[in-house]
Amino acid sequence: MRFKVYPEVFEKLPDLCFGVIVGNKINNQQNIPEIYDLMKNEMSRVKNNLTGANLKEYPGIMPYREAFNQINLNPNKFMSSIEAMVKRVSKGNVLPSINPVVDLVNSISLKYILPMGAHDLDALEGEIAVRFSREGDTFIPLGEELAEVLNSGELVYADSKRIRTRRWIWRQSNIGKIDENSRNIFFPIDGFQTNKERVIKAAEELEILLKKYFNCGTKKGFIDINHHEIEI
Repeated sequence: MRFKVYPEVFEKLPDLCFGVIVGNKINNQQNIPEIYDLMKNEMSRVKNNLTGANLKEYPGIMPYREAFNQINLNPNKFMSSIEAMVKRVSKGNVLPSINPVVDLVNSISLKYILPMGAHDLDALEGEIAVRFSREGDTFIPLGEELAEVLNSGELVYADSKRIRTRRWIWRQSNIGKIDENSRNIFFPIDGFQTNKERVIKAAEELEILLKKYFNCGTKKGFIDINHHEIEI
């Protein structure tokens, strides 16, 4: 299986980059309280540092808002996943424990203020790609069963059959979500040249902690305007 970013995406967002981690043979049925402790620590740090802050102008959030505007998405109406999570935590709301993998991703996402995804590779068909939607593409939102039909021109994550994430980093599909039975998982980390070092550090930390807590195999990669696809 390959992960690729279509050339037309870089035509719109030339500074875009992606850190990529794949974990194989993960046991996500374990009870690992240390991982939720990591997430609680990051929630506390975000709350202490960003309560009352204007997130629309926060340096870690602004590049995503600007990119949304460049691809004709209203960042106020369709808030990026990282802005939504930071906003929630900065207001004192607590993220619930979902499962060890999701908790780990959320903790690293909060630590580096980066949007991070997690997709069950065994639920994907064909390649997974970042591209613009085509007329008739379908998407099943998280927690729902009925499919939405997309118009063309929306930036998405998609496999060969379905949309996996709408509006780039806004909302993930119910199909491919991470649950206790997920074993082979694709983790994209979305960034730009301006926060590239954070993307790289987040990917490195995720790989280290996956090995530490899950004793799993991993692969690591990086995509930018000069490297459009990798084998995952």
